[in-house]
Amino acid sequence: MKINFQNKTIILILLFVFQLSFSQTKEESIGTETVNVVKPYSPKVLDAFKVKETPSLDDAGNQPKETIKYSILSVPVASTFTPSKGKAEGVEKSKQERLFSNYATVGLGNYSTLNAELFVTQDLGNNDYLSGMFRHHSSQGGIKDAELNDEFYDTALNIGYGANNRDMSWAVDLGYQNQIYNWYGLPAAFGSTLLPEQRMDLVNKINPNHSYNTISLGGNIDFTEGIFSKITTRFTHFSDNFSSSENRFYVKPSFKVDVMDRSINTNIIVDHVSGSFENNYAKDNTEPLKYSLTNFGIEPSFVILENDWTLELGAGLFYGLDSENSGNKFYFYPKVNASYKLVGDLMIFYAGANGSLNQNSYADFVTENPFLSPTLNMRPTSNQYTVFAGLKGKLANNINYNVTGSYLNEKNKALFKSNDYTEDFSNENYAYGNSFGVVYQDVRTFRFYGELKADFSENVTFGINGTFNSYKNDGALEAWNLPTIKLSSNLDVNITKQWYAGLNVFYVGERKDMQSNLDFATDPVIVTLKSYFDANAHLGYKYSERLTFFLKLNNIGNQAYEKWLNYPVQGFQVLGGANYKFDF
Repeated sequence: MKINFQNKTIILILLFVFQLSFSQTKEESIGTETVNVVKPYSPKVLDAFKVKETPSLDDAGNQPKETIKYSILSVPVASTFTPSKGKAEGVEKSKQERLFSNYATVGLGNYSTLNAELFVTQDLGNNDYLSGMFRHHSSQGGIKDAELNDEFYDTALNIGYGANNRDMSWAVDLGYQNQIYNWYGLPAAFGSTLLPEQRMDLVNKINPNHSYNTISLGGNIDFTEGIFSKITTRFTHFSDNFSSSENRFYVKPSFKVDVMDRSINTNIIVDHVSGSFENNYAKDNTEPLKYSLTNFGIEPSFVILENDWTLELGAGLFYGLDSENSGNKFYFYPKVNASYKLVGDLMIFYAGANGSLNQNSYADFVTENPFLSPTLNMRPTSNQYTVFAGLKGKLANNINYNVTGSYLNEKNKALFKSNDYTEDFSNENYAYGNSFGVVYQDVRTFRFYGELKADFSENVTFGINGTFNSYKNDGALEAWNLPTIKLSSNLDVNITKQWYAGLNVFYVGERKDMQSNLDFATDPVIVTLKSYFDANAHLGYKYSERLTFFLKLNNIGNQAYEKWLNYPVQGFQVLGGANYKFDF
């Protein structure tokens, strides 16, 4: 017989009621008694008794589920509904300017000026390319008060070949340049002791023409993997029409080695220059001048990067070899650069100390001053150290600034100085005080530089910079032809999609030079070259994506200032021309 849970509950209730009634009946027969309580009542709660029972389960509800098999009969349904296609909203965007691989430029101006350029390039395959560049700039002269021929020609041709591969890219180039200038800068006192007829005859005998020829072969390789990162090399042969000759070879491999979780970048430098001059400007020394100089250098450094600061630590060790004079010497230079972000990109503080052994060459001197005499002494310049500190950053999103203060200590710094004026060298066309030589002095320079660049909009950009120098030399010598102040400013404006214009102005402060034997005076005369201001402007019109016309105005103030002693420049210059871009 099974008794369910509900029946058990009813029986327990009836038993409890019966027990309660029985207790009340017996309590009525208890008489009066005295009860003495010997200890306080301490009730206890007994542990509850849990009924341990396993419920019965209905096995009929736990039978395994049957597998239902079904199939779908696919029946095609004809539909005439056609959804409408979505249409993207149009967005206005400017037409991307087409880029051309080649261009040609021709310009003509007063003083019979001709300026022409041609650049072409052609892909030979997926990675290889061939390029060529031709440049010509000439003027037939016409400088006011110039008694000698003042025309000049500068023509250059360069051919290059290169390849861009996955592991490295490389390029080689072969170039030739011919330059023709004239020593037209006669001193004001030239021939003042002669009669006018004699002076004119002497002027007519002077042939100031001289020319330079340059042949160069160079190349570079950039690696994306491996120890070496870059290798640069170049060979240059430079000569003039006075039998002067110079050869220069330069190679600079750069590689990187990982040491203790740091990458050490190392530059190795081999710079050799050798040459000769048939003439010597000294009266008592007619021996030819020869030189052979080689600089060997190694510059290791490593960079430490943290959150807001960067530190580069390194040094340079050079060995200068003078084969002609046996003046071999070791040089040691610092290479320390640091920067710290004071306020993000708005204000960055930077400082450092660097030095190097710089090779001088006849070709480099001519690039800076083409009126040199072929009678130069050659030696390297040792920049013992340049200590600098500055701030750079942004005043706004479109305005950048940079201010720097530096101190340079240079040994054997090359300075241009006017040659003596003498009529004893009547057979040499550069010996009338109308050429320059090179002197070497130890110069210490304190320099302050400031720069501001602003992009007011996509169509207007502005920039201004200035350099202020204070020179100190050993003894009473001047820092020949070095200006104390240089200022420059530029403004470029895109007026419309077709028209654009620009303005560039610059100011150069006073310089010092010296000239001896003026009117056969015994004491040399120090000459102060006046400061000068120059303004240049250009205007352009884009006729099409291929053809552009331009107009350039130089020396707008029409000032006959002297960049070098006794060498006034051309006055107001106008140059107009066109540029054409094309593809093969």
